Amino acid sequence: MSLTVSSPARGITTVTLDAPERRNALSADLVKALAEALADLGEDGETRAVLLTHTGATFCSGADLKAPPDPAVFVALLRQLVALPKPVIARVDGHVRAGGLGLLGACDLAAAGPASSFAFTEVHIGVAPAVISLPLLPRLDPSAAARYYLTGERFDAAEAARIGLVTVAGPDVDATVEPLLEGLRRAAPGALAETKKLLTAKVLDAFDDQTDALTALSARLFGSAEAREGMTAFLERRERPWVL
Repeated sequence: MSLTVSSPARGITTVTLDAPERRNALSADLVKALAEALADLGEDGETRAVLLTHTGATFCSGADLKAPPDPAVFVALLRQLVALPKPVIARVDGHVRAGGLGLLGACDLAAAGPASSFAFTEVHIGVAPAVISLPLLPRLDPSAAARYYLTGERFDAAEAARIGLVTVAGPDVDATVEPLLEGLRRAAPGALAETKKLLTAKVLDAFDDQTDALTALSARLFGSAEAREGMTAFLERRERPWVL
């Protein structure tokens, strides 16, 4: 099973990316299952907030190169996370790469533990962080976004907190995330929903204005000869031909 959904516990429903053998890669099936779960939780009166977490050593490795989701479907999932009337908190204690960073960036809050690492690896396989920029660029420090988008360098949880990718980092991810959850449990549901609208309005405007162009860019790049070579090299565990 690629996704598990808990029963609400004091208002918090945990959604777990549960395909560790595939590094929780974003397959078409996983994206569909997550969208369906979020739609249900948005209407669930017992759910105050959603905790998005993972099994295994990887939160999300990005698109499943063997069974990738349609770019339009993936960007719809990101928008759904941003527009969900309940806060979504990411609990990360593993690796996050490429499209997985879009998933993380679409959450309202995020806590990262010591096993976390992050990298925008798109340029290394011949594509660009196109649609994931919709939720990410508004929250990232601009100079850090330029550095990590262009170089694909790996960085840790402390750096992720410094540049705005995650809310807080700490030595124990469960202890780190708990104050966030406790604050949400003490908040009025209607007030939470309206406050989230205030925080996400500009991001949703960006989705409305830029989704078509960035989805087309993503599709074009993934269909390019450069990307085909890059993804093939990645799957075959060999160096890409453009590496100097």
